[in-house]
Amino acid sequence: MISLVFLLAFTTITGEASLAPADQIFQYIDAHQHEYVQRLREWVAIESDSSNLLKRQDLIEMIHLAEERIKYLGGTVELAELGVQELHNGTTPRLPPVILAELKKDPKKHTVCFYGHLDVQPARLEDGWASEPYNLTEKDGSLYGRGTSDDKGQILAVLNAVEALQQYELPVNVKFLLEAMEEVGSPGLLKLVEERNSTFFSDVDYIVITDSSWISNKPSITYGTRGNSYFLIEVECAKKDLHSGTFGGIVPEATSDLIYLLSTLVDSSGHILIPGIYDAVAPLTEKEKKLYEKIEWDFKKLKDTFGIRNFTYSTKEELLMRKSRYPSLSIHGIEGAFSAPGTKTVIPARVIGKFSIRLVPHMDRSVVKKQVMDHLNKKFAERNSPNHMEITNVQASKPWLSDTDEPLYLAGRKAIEKVFHTEADLTRIGGTIPIVSHFQDVTGKSIMLLGIGGPDDAPHGQNEKINRYNFIEGTKLYAAFLQELAST
Repeated sequence: MISLVFLLAFTTITGEASLAPADQIFQYIDAHQHEYVQRLREWVAIESDSSNLLKRQDLIEMIHLAEERIKYLGGTVELAELGVQELHNGTTPRLPPVILAELKKDPKKHTVCFYGHLDVQPARLEDGWASEPYNLTEKDGSLYGRGTSDDKGQILAVLNAVEALQQYELPVNVKFLLEAMEEVGSPGLLKLVEERNSTFFSDVDYIVITDSSWISNKPSITYGTRGNSYFLIEVECAKKDLHSGTFGGIVPEATSDLIYLLSTLVDSSGHILIPGIYDAVAPLTEKEKKLYEKIEWDFKKLKDTFGIRNFTYSTKEELLMRKSRYPSLSIHGIEGAFSAPGTKTVIPARVIGKFSIRLVPHMDRSVVKKQVMDHLNKKFAERNSPNHMEITNVQASKPWLSDTDEPLYLAGRKAIEKVFHTEADLTRIGGTIPIVSHFQDVTGKSIMLLGIGGPDDAPHGQNEKINRYNFIEGTKLYAAFLQELAST
């Protein structure tokens, strides 16, 4: 039997091919999908949990496996060292290296850099998985296993697309930045990006992030993320916990003060009560409004899936905007208060409230910090409590927003139409991906999130999966995208 690869090569050389190059590439991908699934199985089998120090060697093994695949495709690979990680217990383990790789270097062609991560969240069978999390299991068209969607499967889809294109022609130069510590904050990566901006990134035209999912079963492209600013409110009423029978009624309690302060932050509709917090939010344009009208999103199904009693707004468009283009404030918990089963009668001496504000473009982190502190200090003064109150802004990440009319997005939209025969949904997400805004600030390159994860893949959760359809058709998407990018 004549192999498909030989037939494609022959018809290309003789000029007798009746199929367009894209169709040839898609046929190649279909014919090799079993191999792609097997590769994913090998990658999933490596327990690259970056939160577990005992798995540090697994992270390095995962880096080397990706290195081998890129070298097999003819790429050059540098393993950039990041030094050591300083932990709270005083230990300083070495960080796994970062892959900086390149396939082909033709100065006449565009260069696109793909970013992804090879580490995963913790996973154990006893946590509620229906199958072993590090043993790829296929059921009802889905590929279950830790990292299948976040982010090993998406990285492999790009590499498989490159392999398919190489049977014909790799239309652009391709670079990869792959790390293995994303799930724990990417220590050392931001500095590396700054150090390599004038070298590795100097000839890069575009940066594509593969670590994202569709909002529905319809393919989507992400052009914006929210930032995040995380705060702690600490209130102290004594040096040690007190007996409520002895001190109840004669001591202004720290927990009561804290609950009061938290109640002044946001109302039941989700509206943030901090003065000035919405001042910097850009007004909604007609062009943007139309994007929300086109997006497919079944929020009623989402409500049923998670057992949500009700949403704060009733229309799809308003809910999408509230979860992505407007800021939100969430209260996450209280540290120090009694929360175990039972009826302990204690007055906590010191409690810490935790909340965060998701930031949107034009909101300045330093301005938001001042607005929060001014508001809480004012409210605490009005309460006239003798207790000690302290506010700490423990971390802050910037939002990111791109222009959907840039060539990068036009290529992505054309590729989705070619593969899926539908228009792409253009979406902003409510979460935060710090590396995206850092890429933009440091390199100044055009950036896009082009992921192939499904809306129900459960990344970070039990039974994480990627649909075989998304994995294989997503490989075609990346191949078509690189072809379209070559013509921009």
